[in-house]
Amino acid sequence: MSGTPELLAAAVGRLGGGERAGQLEMAEEVARTLREPRALLVQAGTGTGKSLGYLVPVLDHAVRHHQRAVVSTATLALQRQVLTHDVPLVADVVAASGAPRPQVALLKGWHNYMCKHKVAGGYPTEDEPGLFAVDAATADAGGASRGPLAEQVVRLREWAEETDTGDRDDLDPGVGDRAWRQVSVTKLECLGASCPMLEECFPEAARRAAHEADVVVTNHAMLGIAAAGSPRVLPEHEVLVVDEAHELAERVTAQSTLELSTAVVDRTARLARKHTGVAVEALDAAGRALGAWLETAPTGRLRSVPAELLDALALLEAGSREAISAMRGESDAEAGGRLMARSAMVVLHEIAERLLGDGVAQRREVLWCERGRTGFEAARLHLAPLDVARPIATELLAGKAAVLTSATLSLGGTFAPVARTLGVSLLDHLEPDDDAPRPAPGPRWHGIDVGSPFDYGRQGILYVARHLPAPGREGPGEDAQRELVELVRASGGGALGLFSSRRAAEEAAELLRGELDTPVLCQGEDQLPSLVRRFAEDESATLVGTLSLWQGVDVPGRTCRLVVIDRIPFPRPDDPIRSARSEVVAASGGNGFMSVAATHAALLLAQGAGRLIRSTEDRGVVAVLDSRLATARYGGFLRGSMPPLWPTTDGEVARAALRRLAAQPAPTP
Repeated sequence: MSGTPELLAAAVGRLGGGERAGQLEMAEEVARTLREPRALLVQAGTGTGKSLGYLVPVLDHAVRHHQRAVVSTATLALQRQVLTHDVPLVADVVAASGAPRPQVALLKGWHNYMCKHKVAGGYPTEDEPGLFAVDAATADAGGASRGPLAEQVVRLREWAEETDTGDRDDLDPGVGDRAWRQVSVTKLECLGASCPMLEECFPEAARRAAHEADVVVTNHAMLGIAAAGSPRVLPEHEVLVVDEAHELAERVTAQSTLELSTAVVDRTARLARKHTGVAVEALDAAGRALGAWLETAPTGRLRSVPAELLDALALLEAGSREAISAMRGESDAEAGGRLMARSAMVVLHEIAERLLGDGVAQRREVLWCERGRTGFEAARLHLAPLDVARPIATELLAGKAAVLTSATLSLGGTFAPVARTLGVSLLDHLEPDDDAPRPAPGPRWHGIDVGSPFDYGRQGILYVARHLPAPGREGPGEDAQRELVELVRASGGGALGLFSSRRAAEEAAELLRGELDTPVLCQGEDQLPSLVRRFAEDESATLVGTLSLWQGVDVPGRTCRLVVIDRIPFPRPDDPIRSARSEVVAASGGNGFMSVAATHAALLLAQGAGRLIRSTEDRGVVAVLDSRLATARYGGFLRGSMPPLWPTTDGEVARAALRRLAAQPAPTP
């Protein structure tokens, strides 16, 4: 039998790589955590090889100790890497050591899979504009009358005959949400055991495979559903690995956030009338009352539920409850349509009940009203949990060996902020489940930083433009704009601009195009993958954009030798969830700004600055055009969360370094 170091060496050897101290430390610490069991926070910098660092001990432990593991990722790219590349490699190594070969399955939410019964006509199409053309387009062999939606649906029907998984992510190129809705159902809409095509059901097959597998690969959205009170969406498991763990709290919050609008009420009533014949006059009246209130509702956070809204919600709850009761009887309507209508009504009733609860009054939930960017779109209500730490702790982590890893978990030099956000610090205060493995004596979690193979101090510079005035609400001032132009000119392109708003990014693109003769790409002008590919292929190109670029760009080499951050990415002052969380912390005697706003900014700064150094050969400059990073009291906390680049506030030092990099000859392919 081989131990973790030997198995890891074998896996790395198959890749043609060498030993990495941080990766070995991580693997051994993960193996120890699985034996105890406890929770482990692992900060593993870019280039550590963290996927193998947790997969080697986890897969080996799963088959030797018959303990199923769930591995969750936040992004599709990492999920594909883990499932198609890393897991098969590690499974081969574990099997070669004499252990059984680990069986691995992929599991996603129900609506991510195609429903064959719906494709075969077992469910009606919804009454949406343009859907009437689908059948006509299918019958038109020449395709002359096909619109984009109809063409996508036709392609989906053809794909249904050849796919083995029915997984939406396996369809290339993909289709829009409207087209996918025509071939998928939610769990509530599924006919279940009465479906005539149950044996061919893609989501059922995925779940059967997950319940038989040693390791299940899933995503943070599924963890969010489990944390929200539906733990059975995942198979029983004793080990949980959360990769890209810095995104978990946001994903759980998103899964627990509900939305209510008159459009939701109208659609639910329409489905009920069409597919069940149930009278929904009470629901119509509730929709009118809700619409009347929303017409004049104030935009932003609501600290209590107004009386007029409570009246509308009471009508909505009663009307939806009455309709659900009426739907329980037998009906001549087709089963698929009846289930679609009933599931929509159940969801609407749950929304009304939750809004009528005391969550807002007790400061457990945050309520706000939102309109579209133009202000003319219909208003929508949103209700989100104030804190997801406790459900993460109780529903996901308690009683399990849990490994949470990311390149950014230690903020300001400590794991405490992330441990609070992810509920890990609550584990020390939870009573152990009688059926769960007994944890070892002592704290039930700890954190380690296994470092990075990169020498950040030699490979990169952190330049903070201390001389600039603090940025205002209107975006970068003239001095900051001039600084941006001079930095990109010195680097000859090869710049990634990370901006706090779409408007700021667009203005920067216009400015750079007017001042420089190198290509400038701007988020929104093309699909993001296409823009990143064009950026990676052209060493003189500059790519500017907003939040998607802060965390999702991996472009090693000379192409990305300058990262410019326009301002510290604090959340908006009117962000309803974070402002409410800050108030709660302050009310309990804590520092709301540092606990919420500064922690949020620190995480994004760490992620954004991390775009620069992606390999041991990379060199460059991270330039922050917000002087507060150098002058404000919280600046040290924020800088301590970023990669340890060589610091300077001298702009000429940064520009001279960029000019030297630009003058270096391109490497020979």
